[in-house]
Amino acid sequence: MRIALLSYSTKPRGGVVHTLALAEALAALGEDVTVWTLGRGGDAGFFRPVDPRVRLAIVPLPEVAGESVGERILRSIRVLGEAFRPADYDVVHAQDCISANAAGRCVRTVHHLDTFTTPELAACHERAIVQPYAHVCVSESVAAEVLAGWGIDATVIPNGVEAQRFASAPPGWPELGRYVLAVGGIEPRKGSLDLLAAFALLDDPSLRLVIAGGETLFDYRGYRTAWEKRAVELGVTPVVLGPVAHDELPSLMRSAAVFAFPSTREGFGLAAMEALAAGVPVVTRDLPVLREIFGAVAHFAKDPAGLAEAMRVALSAPRDPAAGQALAARYTWDAAARAHLQLYRSLSARDLPVPG
Repeated sequence: MRIALLSYSTKPRGGVVHTLALAEALAALGEDVTVWTLGRGGDAGFFRPVDPRVRLAIVPLPEVAGESVGERILRSIRVLGEAFRPADYDVVHAQDCISANAAGRCVRTVHHLDTFTTPELAACHERAIVQPYAHVCVSESVAAEVLAGWGIDATVIPNGVEAQRFASAPPGWPELGRYVLAVGGIEPRKGSLDLLAAFALLDDPSLRLVIAGGETLFDYRGYRTAWEKRAVELGVTPVVLGPVAHDELPSLMRSAAVFAFPSTREGFGLAAMEALAAGVPVVTRDLPVLREIFGAVAHFAKDPAGLAEAMRVALSAPRDPAAGQALAARYTWDAAARAHLQLYRSLSARDLPVPG
């Protein structure tokens, strides 16, 4: 089967991590897989090496000075759409709203739902839900949102997790001391302001707050400025690492005292599952999707005070990590790839209408 998986970036964001891991698992099963994406700012490759059995098509997208977010979205769709050749594939599967708009007739994975204020992005998000002819969600909770909001019945295929890569990581990063770790950068959806407040309430001078990641298409400079101002007001001095090399991330996870995951919206919680695989206690916001995925193995909280208390409990009375590691090990990319193939074959067997 000739399969095209489309993403919007080469950077280490959750959807891109998912795309590459799924592509490699499909290729390991003998499928002919090509990953299409945009190479922003001169990128000619992904953030990590990719299995050579996966073909890569990276379409250059040079930076444009002074370009707004909306303009960047429209240009991204146009450039990827002009380069992509859908007739070369039996299955076209887009992993985000930009690539779904660029691909045309496609399968779409809805990782999570967002509310956007930028008009171009709001329209992109809507089209990328209503136009695809088949949909995948990585959790039952997101599938229920899609059904309630659009009347669309999506197939649920959970993420895989590279559990062994995190479980076998050696300790590292001694220069950081004892720390609470959050991954995903500083942005509204990641609950970064709430995390600052919770860390201040924790009031433990032996701990540092470490933030990793942060590659994003959007402009969060205003939020970042507010976050930095709030950190000063609270007397918190976070360590902001920015993007961490792929090979170094497992040790960073493994060495954390606790992993904080106060996101306001998620589809699965891959970073938190990787932390569990590394044997680290996870404190997360109490969202239906995260209750669904993590069950009894995570600590849940609704607000900064609750997050602080949950971190205090996780630090003072850590649970046996075996349950979390066992949960993470259940989610394999091989299983995800086989479920995708089952879906693809069922779609190719249908008499699907050809768009007018």
